[in-house]
Amino acid sequence: MSFFAYRLVAEENEHMELVFFDGWGSLLRTLIVGLLAYVTLVLFLRLSGNRTLSKMNAFDLIVTVALGSTLATVLLSKDVALMDGAIALALLISLQFVITWTSVRYRWVRRLVTGEPLMLLYRGEFLIAPLRQARVTQDEVRSAIRSSGIGDVASVEAVVLETDGSLSVVRCQSDSGKTSLEDVRGPK
Repeated sequence: MSFFAYRLVAEENEHMELVFFDGWGSLLRTLIVGLLAYVTLVLFLRLSGNRTLSKMNAFDLIVTVALGSTLATVLLSKDVALMDGAIALALLISLQFVITWTSVRYRWVRRLVTGEPLMLLYRGEFLIAPLRQARVTQDEVRSAIRSSGIGDVASVEAVVLETDGSLSVVRCQSDSGKTSLEDVRGPK
């Protein structure tokens, strides 16, 4: 084996070792930064309130994925300092807090960020255009109705696709004047 070939094999073996073990310093850094980043994330989430951890709509899912990605980057990248990661986590949580705070106060912000509920069935009749728009099948709507303990589709006032992706089933009720379907897009 020539010197060049031997050197190439030695370099490959050295790189293979880095795949499995990069030294005690790397493990210690991951342990310390991981613990501190985790504590920082939990602290920030607690400070931002319960809304940050609520049932997710598309906006909340994006923030959650971004938080996870940021935490992973801080944890595993030697190029990102813990303080940089903490600022990135704080920025994401702060933006989420500001958006949810404004969406509670301004309906147009809420609709922009989370969308609006969509009626898929009304008074026992499937609404074909909204079903197609939402990419939901009639079978999925019937399944939601059964899950609500209702056997007859005709006894359902409405089925609504909520902004978090869940299906809400509203039973037929007497005309009391007030309806939970007030903010739902669809026939009323």
